[in-house]
Amino acid sequence: MTSPTHIPALLQAGGDADTAFSAPDRADMTYGGLRQQVEATVEGLNSRGIGRGDRVAIVLANGPEMASAFVSIAAGATTAPLNPAYRQTEFEFYLSDLRAKAVVLAEGDDSPARAAAATLGVPVLEIRSEPASPAGTFEFAGAPEGAAAERGGMAGPEDIALVLHTSGTTSRPKIVPLLHENVCATAANIRRTLGLEAADRCLNVMPLFHIHGLMACVLATLGTGASVYCAPGFNALRVFGWFADADPTWYSAVPTMHQAILARASRNAEIVGRMRLRFIRSSSAALPTRVMAELEELFGAPVVEAYAMTEAAHQMTCNPLPPAPRKPGTVGIAAGPEVSVMDAAGNHLAPGEEGEIVIRGPNVTPGYENNEAANREAFTHGWFRTGDQGFRDADGYFTITGRLKEIINRGGEKISPREVDEVLMDHPAVQQVVTFAMPHPKLGEEVAAAVVLRDGAEAGPGDVRDFAAGRLAAFKVPRKVVVLDEIPKGPTGKLRRIGLAEQLGVRG
Repeated sequence: MTSPTHIPALLQAGGDADTAFSAPDRADMTYGGLRQQVEATVEGLNSRGIGRGDRVAIVLANGPEMASAFVSIAAGATTAPLNPAYRQTEFEFYLSDLRAKAVVLAEGDDSPARAAAATLGVPVLEIRSEPASPAGTFEFAGAPEGAAAERGGMAGPEDIALVLHTSGTTSRPKIVPLLHENVCATAANIRRTLGLEAADRCLNVMPLFHIHGLMACVLATLGTGASVYCAPGFNALRVFGWFADADPTWYSAVPTMHQAILARASRNAEIVGRMRLRFIRSSSAALPTRVMAELEELFGAPVVEAYAMTEAAHQMTCNPLPPAPRKPGTVGIAAGPEVSVMDAAGNHLAPGEEGEIVIRGPNVTPGYENNEAANREAFTHGWFRTGDQGFRDADGYFTITGRLKEIINRGGEKISPREVDEVLMDHPAVQQVVTFAMPHPKLGEEVAAAVVLRDGAEAGPGDVRDFAAGRLAAFKVPRKVVVLDEIPKGPTGKLRRIGLAEQLGVRG
């Protein structure tokens, strides 16, 4: 069967009466209802002058309406989901940079995006949703104004479905356009990798302004004809209630979320005992091997770690499900695109040789928007340079040894913070850790680590350093360890290394 190459075709996977979206305390939305929602949404956009290629920023809380709005708007325009937690100045930057033609908000929402849109003269489209209606159902409030769209109707494979910004931790954020054929290729890749079937049910706790939740949880599921239970974001106090209500066969999350679930599992043993997870997926950051082992022991299900990034429309590699071997500490085998390792000169390296991970395939963005300098740097002979350092073994399993920009340069000694993370995670008192570079007047950079302890555990900075000193070369041992109640995270729950020393006020 040929995989669909645009979202309107992808949404034909489920039968009219099959469940597409579920949510707490809501009736289910069927695939028939979703297809009607898509048609009504595209007609509503077209009547308001918005069509294919026009950019619509979506600022909605996590939940079924956000998931439904994403696929429905993408079916006839270009979506630009934005973090609802942004401040007005941030919304002004993104709306201007995107050249947004409209902003979608919930009716009556006093989001700072509304003020930003008013400042820029960008129209606001309000959507209305009734609690009694099926999950994901909405309509545009108010009558259409102005002329109809010049390019109406459903989008095609080469239209842009989604635009996202890179994180911009070291430079101005870059715009990543993803075509319908890119996102549909990723949905098909994930479906094959995970062996998804129509009977599967995904619990989504990932933010839907981020590629992880949009692709792995929503689009791959819908492309299978399976169902998505849309939680209102991630909440460690409520997640086991959602597990009980959703009865999912799988979920995907970042490592910090998995760790929060593990921390509360003992209080929810009865729910855990009833769960029927077929597998658990982790992505968007390195999964400590100890966390993987604890998850598998708790749920009695295999945990697969995927390697992904926005420019690849998410998934690049993944550890396969049983009976194929999973290799803890690796990010698995190529899972869709071609994946290789390249040196600085553009030569492909042999197994075991360390270099930069590179990819190419139908899921990869055609290039950053209006940024030829970045594209010259990012693409070599048609291969996209990920910026990640690593190697593959003889079996084709890839290991990421660090983000090139995160490698700590201690007086010429190059240190992978991920290697230090793995060692510190073996300390029995440590629940979470992130190793990072801190400024040093003579060496340039020095090794530092922030740790969170397990409930009831006790350990001081000296204890953690002594533990590391017995397992690492002296130059890799953190010179400063900061014990925190919580490590600052980015908006998607990922731990950030770059800028953490400044954020914590740490210097060598």
